[in-house]
Formats: sequence, C-alpha cells, structure tokens
Amino acid sequence: MLDRLAAKEQRKRPSDDDLLDRARELSARYLDGRAEPASVRWVENQLHRWGSCTPDHGTIRLSARLRGMPAWVVDYVIMHELTHLLVPSHGPRFWALVERYPKAERARGFLEGFSMAASGSAEEC
Repeated sequence: MLDRLAAKEQRKRPSDDDLLDRARELSARYLDGRAEPASVRWVENQLHRWGSCTPDHGTIRLSARLRGMPAWVVDYVIMHELTHLLVPSHGPRFWALVERYPKAERARGFLEGFSMAASGSAEEC
C-alpha cells in the first residue's frame, strides 16, 4: 500500500527528470518527435505564466504552481512549450500543432478557471 501511495504522489509531483521523459513522450506522440527539449524543469519564479521556453537552448520551464494539478493539464503546458521549440509565435501553425493534444481545449479551460478563481484575471502560457 505504501508503494502505491508513493507512486501516486510521484505522478502528482514529477521530478525534473520525469518532466523531461514526459516531454519526449509527448513530442513522439503528437509532434512526430520533432521537438527535442534539452531540459524541462520546475521553477519557482514564474508567477504570471504557466510555462516558458528558450528555443535556442531547447529549455522548458514550468511554473511550480502546476505541481499537484492533473497530469493532463501539466501535459498540455509541456505540449504548448514543446510546440514553441518548433514555432516561436502563437500563429495558426502553432495552434494547429498544439491542438494535436486531445485535451488541449479542456486544459486551457481548466487553467483559465484556476487563474480566474485565484486572481480574478486569466493568465497565458
């Protein structure tokens, strides 16, 4: 039973290595493996964004505020940032790639609702 509880907690609060593994899985599944992140890590200093990336370095940072949120929401933010490794802007090509993630719209709604409840205004990735 303790092993099951530990595994459940690990899924809720993945390590940086777990995030990188998950990003690679999402890239393989939805982006034909074209987005190749060098690192994915939690950061404490992103208070107004859910994630960010530096395409030149292939680095992705996720706000620690996402910890404990459903995995499909974290996956969406990873997917959003992975797509920025391929398309830097938020144009039609970018959104077409993000929409390959089947829960994209649902996750955006979840994050918008969370932001509204927490602060009264929506935030962006």
